[in-house]
Amino acid sequence: MATLRSVNVGLPKDVSWQGRTVHTGIWKAPVDGPVMARKLNLDGDGQGDLGGHGGEMRAVFVYQLGAYDHWRKFLGRDDFTFGQFGENFTVDGLADDEVCVGDRYRIGEALFEVTQPRVTCYRVGIRTAEPRMPALLVQHHRPGFYLRVLQEGEVRAGDEIVKVADGPEAMTIAEVDGLLYLPGHPRDRIERALRIPALSPGWQGSFQAILTAPANGNAGLVDAAPPPAWPGFRPLRVTAVEAESTTITSIRLADPDGAPVPAALPGQFLTVRLRPGLVRSYSLSGQPGGTGYRISVKQEAHGEASGYLHTHVRPGDLIDTAAPRGSFVLRPAPTPVLLVSGGVGATPVLAMLHALAAEKSTREVWWLQAARDSAERPFATEVAELLAGLPHAHSHVWLSRPAPADKNYDTNGRLTADLLRTLQLPPDADAYLCGPAPFLTGVTAALVEAGVPAARIHTEIFGARPGLTPGIAATPARPPHAPAGEPGTGPAVSFARSDLTVPWPADCGSLLDLAEACDVPARWSCRIGVCHNCETGLLAGSVTYDPDPIDQPAPGNVLICSTKPSGPVVLDL
Repeated sequence: MATLRSVNVGLPKDVSWQGRTVHTGIWKAPVDGPVMARKLNLDGDGQGDLGGHGGEMRAVFVYQLGAYDHWRKFLGRDDFTFGQFGENFTVDGLADDEVCVGDRYRIGEALFEVTQPRVTCYRVGIRTAEPRMPALLVQHHRPGFYLRVLQEGEVRAGDEIVKVADGPEAMTIAEVDGLLYLPGHPRDRIERALRIPALSPGWQGSFQAILTAPANGNAGLVDAAPPPAWPGFRPLRVTAVEAESTTITSIRLADPDGAPVPAALPGQFLTVRLRPGLVRSYSLSGQPGGTGYRISVKQEAHGEASGYLHTHVRPGDLIDTAAPRGSFVLRPAPTPVLLVSGGVGATPVLAMLHALAAEKSTREVWWLQAARDSAERPFATEVAELLAGLPHAHSHVWLSRPAPADKNYDTNGRLTADLLRTLQLPPDADAYLCGPAPFLTGVTAALVEAGVPAARIHTEIFGARPGLTPGIAATPARPPHAPAGEPGTGPAVSFARSDLTVPWPADCGSLLDLAEACDVPARWSCRIGVCHNCETGLLAGSVTYDPDPIDQPAPGNVLICSTKPSGPVVLDL
């Protein structure tokens, strides 16, 4: 019979790591005597990052003595102590290739249910002093697992672990873990996992994404999009330059030989290289599937690229262009759709409106647009014509500082939650938002307050996306810059969204390390090629991996945590 060998708890604390401060609860220590197991955790225990750990479905983490023995032999170490893998329960038995999701166990006075494998992150590498550990846990099929507490009660070291129910579908922790993180993702096994009621909502969402997203990369870990239509950059010819407002100009691009260009999905963007080191991305605003592309560019006060496009580009010019990309795309559905924009953020949602009009959609469509005044509001006539062709269209326009002569708008002021509530928006709508970061934050909160579920709100931001640095203490934000010290002598690395190109330093460990040294916002969690949080579009160039990722990223993407450039590269960061 399985036995609870140690009960381990610990409250979050700050630890120093690579010159940064990490707030983490992974340090656990054995407890003598009884401990109360409650719905959210054990008494005396806590989590530092509630986004990735803790909560009702992850109340108690379990790891096995058999796994400890395995790592001692594999790593040649004898310094492990109970709680070292962040577990609350160190157990004798309950191997990951035997325990199934949905199994129920009585331990002491409490009743538990198995909900999911561990989601690995870099902090287990810190705690075990082995940076490879997030990957090793998956590769060796020894992740450990979480329990939720069905019946609260006291537990203590030495308690017998009594199995009281088998999980439906009989899918082990090791198998479920491999379905998400390892290559293959067999559809029939994923469908089977989704029939397990006890599987946590997060894992259910990941598996649903794998089944419904394009077969391109690991959709369970990162938003999926079709692969780019061509590698790197190719020249496209400018066929027209058109003013859309006092600050926004559209540029139409086509194949120089007159061939049709590959269709973009509504909401995607193009990346243009105006000269070496000057690379920018702009949303597509025209009808998807047309003979060419249209990008619409706002002239920024000190924008080098936008200034060049507004003042130097003429019909007949050639511009190096990367293929359409992006996962902010209109998803087919029968539900109502909200297209919400601020300023030049109208560009990707206008492409979505074009797509809906072209298919004569019967969906309820809401066009919600905010601008400073009519002179700065782009596409007013174009939008009105498209909405007129849709049977269930609604429109509301906010102008924050309308001029006395402005007429074609609905509200004088900013878009607010109170105003959105008066519109009686359909609560089952899918919302697509684009605009500056403060606009997105405010409108997302306003839509949630107005009754739209957060899971149905999709956003696209101008410039660099927000970083994800789990557990890292916040520091004052700095604009992207060249790394400190002597400039590198390696190939050029361009961060397209951050308007930065720097030479590769020979002593840099990875593209992620370089991004951090330049204060380029990046997303990461494991730092060893498992979680795919760092997956980034490789717009041009090639890279080498060390170590190889456990599951390859989508074609045209790279995992920056474990790559170095093998020549000049352009990243969608």
